[in-house]
Amino acid sequence: MNPPRLMAVLAHPDDESLGLGGTLARYASEGVEVFLVTATRGDAGRYRGHRPGSDGHPGAAALAVVREAELTAAAATLGIRELRMLGYADQRLDRAEPQEIIGRIARQIRQLRPDVVVTFGPDGAYGHPDHIAISQFATAATVAAADASFASGGPEPMDPPHAVSKLYYLVLSESMCTAYQDAIGSLSTTVAGVERHALPWPDWAISTLVDTRAWWPTVWRAVTCHESQVSAYERLGELSADEHEALWGHQSFYRVFSVANGGSARETDLFEGIRMPAATLSGERA
Repeated sequence: MNPPRLMAVLAHPDDESLGLGGTLARYASEGVEVFLVTATRGDAGRYRGHRPGSDGHPGAAALAVVREAELTAAAATLGIRELRMLGYADQRLDRAEPQEIIGRIARQIRQLRPDVVVTFGPDGAYGHPDHIAISQFATAATVAAADASFASGGPEPMDPPHAVSKLYYLVLSESMCTAYQDAIGSLSTTVAGVERHALPWPDWAISTLVDTRAWWPTVWRAVTCHESQVSAYERLGELSADEHEALWGHQSFYRVFSVANGGSARETDLFEGIRMPAATLSGERA
């Protein structure tokens, strides 16, 4: 019997580790086939604390190569089966041509045929425009991938339509928001002169809480793969085991849609309603 499949659709290298690391590592270790689609190569970021254009920064093209290699190492650490990068401009994802990027993500969904897709919430965690954009594009792509009339995304023929069983948004609970802020400072970004801050989702709006306490050491190893971003993570290296567990030990989600289950009871498994017993998680998918 075919093992279940999980696809994460995210914006930048390191989103998979800092954002979804515990969930990806847990499901990979349980035999779920985990796939990662990353929209940009992180080429507009800093390099070891050096701003773009400053002395010590290698330039956007060189940084993209570095960050792609770091992402590849982090994905392997988390147990991700396959990484696919779309190569859009970092910090400009919200300006991508919608039909094109939605089509490209839909193409990945049709090819890999995941049961569950996970992306950022509509608030982008702390208002980051790239995170908001990938949330919108990934959501649209899950609909497009199931539509037999949708045939965009490149000159090659599209694979047959595929309907995802469940779509989730990664969201911040109040405890996780506090843990992040205690560990690395304020989660914020400034857009058009307006400072945006992370806001926790109300507890009642969190549909799914995944226990990832056993996987925090794996998450930390994945985070440290992103060496070019080390200055942003220095404080994380000073955390105790208990603080690491508080930071990476649970992940919260909002269930956007599901054709497998429903209701108001909180889930503890993204595959609730479709997950097969552990003993059956073997075999190849056609």
